Amino acid sequence: MAATVEERWRQFYRWGPYVLLSIALALAAATAGELMTGTEMRVAAVLVVAVLVLQLFRELRPTPAPPPASEDDPGVSVPVPGVPGPASVGYFSLRTALAFALTWLNPFFAVFACVGYFDAVHLLPRRPVWVRAGLLAVALTMAGSQSGGLPPSSPLQWAAFAGLFLLNAGLATGVAHLEAKEAEKAAERAATIAQLARANASLERALAENATLHVQLVLQAREAGVADERRRLAAEIHDTLAQGLTGIIAQLQAADTADPGQARVHHERAAALARHSLGEARRSVQNLSPVALEHDTLPEALEKTVAGWAERTGITARFTATGTAHPLHDEVAATLLRIAQEALANAERHSGAGRAGVTLSYMGDEVVLDIRDDGRGFDPAAPPSRGSHGGFGLDGMRARAARLAGAVEVESAAGEGTAISVRVPLGGHD
Repeated sequence: MAATVEERWRQFYRWGPYVLLSIALALAAATAGELMTGTEMRVAAVLVVAVLVLQLFRELRPTPAPPPASEDDPGVSVPVPGVPGPASVGYFSLRTALAFALTWLNPFFAVFACVGYFDAVHLLPRRPVWVRAGLLAVALTMAGSQSGGLPPSSPLQWAAFAGLFLLNAGLATGVAHLEAKEAEKAAERAATIAQLARANASLERALAENATLHVQLVLQAREAGVADERRRLAAEIHDTLAQGLTGIIAQLQAADTADPGQARVHHERAAALARHSLGEARRSVQNLSPVALEHDTLPEALEKTVAGWAERTGITARFTATGTAHPLHDEVAATLLRIAQEALANAERHSGAGRAGVTLSYMGDEVVLDIRDDGRGFDPAAPPSRGSHGGFGLDGMRARAARLAGAVEVESAAGEGTAISVRVPLGGHD
């Protein structure tokens, strides 16, 4: 597998000083007879050994690991192991001093000194003053070598040394500045990538939460639909089968004590109620409108319902319609008819009434259904329990009206009869 750029830089920072020192040593040895005295050669040998010891100490000494990147400071990848600190500053300073001393003895040792251009930014603290100081020290060594050796021996050489120093210093600091800017851009890119990664992770979590919420909502909607359908069927059974069976039982009981002719009438009424209840049960299962509304309008269906109830129960009852009649939504008509049937059934079973009245009023933006009787009445604040009569009663009426954004009001008192008023808005239904 091919090495990455970062791995190659790491290899250079580790082995580069040795390679450059070997090249400088070879060039210095080749020119030692002309440029160095015997004493200088011996001093140079000692300094070379010192450089090698320094490099080996640098290799063997463990370096601190770079600090982990934070969200605010993602950090920049540094090819040199460790982070800038006292040890790296000491290493750079001592190596630069040894390179300067070797270049003083032989200009070709500047080949080794130039390594400082590459790692000053990574070994010195990341503050401009430290980096510039390190680069200027390396530039001083390089200018001395390029101008003919240190120290300069003539005004012309001094002038060349000064010019070369400015040139080296300018190039070194300029390159370091560009590298710092590039490092800042890299840090910004890394920060942007980290932010995008966090945003992506947050989005994935949000999508996962939304998916879970969607599943929960689907389950809740399904459960609510099942519960609503159960309530609907329970109410329909109560308003059709239960009332029909009650009527059948009443007719059969009446037939037991009547003469043969009248018993036959009661039997026919019981059979008609059975057929009617069977039809209503089938339509309830299919969620269709009541049979009474199949061919008649609501006022007509209510009038027939009241008349049939009065004939069956023997209670005097009258139906009245007021206002300008107009077509109603099927669900509104069915709901009002079911409530009227339930109210009349309650009056038959519980009130002991002798008279009852049903009024349907069209009042502009709403329709009002009133059912009244002159029975014994009750306390609306403490109605009979649902289980005591097996039915839904007022709760069922309120539930039906609430499904159409309507309301049910009950007025009653002991000995004063009962009045039930149902108001249903017509908006969106007519």
